[in-house]
Amino acid sequence: MKILFVCKYNRFRSRVAEGIFNKLNANSELSCSSAGILLDESRPYVCENVKSSMKSFGYDLYGDFRLVSSLNLNNYNKIVVVADNVDKSSFVGFDGEVVVWNVLDCAEDDLSGIQNAIKNIESKVEGLLEDLSLGN
Repeated sequence: MKILFVCKYNRFRSRVAEGIFNKLNANSELSCSSAGILLDESRPYVCENVKSSMKSFGYDLYGDFRLVSSLNLNNYNKIVVVADNVDKSSFVGFDGEVVVWNVLDCAEDDLSGIQNAIKNIESKVEGLLEDLSLGN
């Protein structure tokens, strides 16, 4: 099964979900990547607070920025929207399941908000992995 984590810009929430999933996943039949709906041309980077917070939780960030529009979505079985500002209608024509986690975005300098979002995403990824191992 291939999972695509999506957020608005692929610079925080979807990248965090991908990093956590890749570390926690022990099933070689499961894989993931992440992408964004838009490119944030004014901030085309993952901020230092996200990088350092992920490292403090024992996770790495993977890959380059990807846009949903550059992917063949039907190469994925499930799309997980790790955002509160991306509508399911962005995936019209996708044959698989679309799940929305509604994780709030936060400012680059909001270290507490970033860490809370990472913990929230970590919990949701753990639940997803458990569900997938049970065949749900």
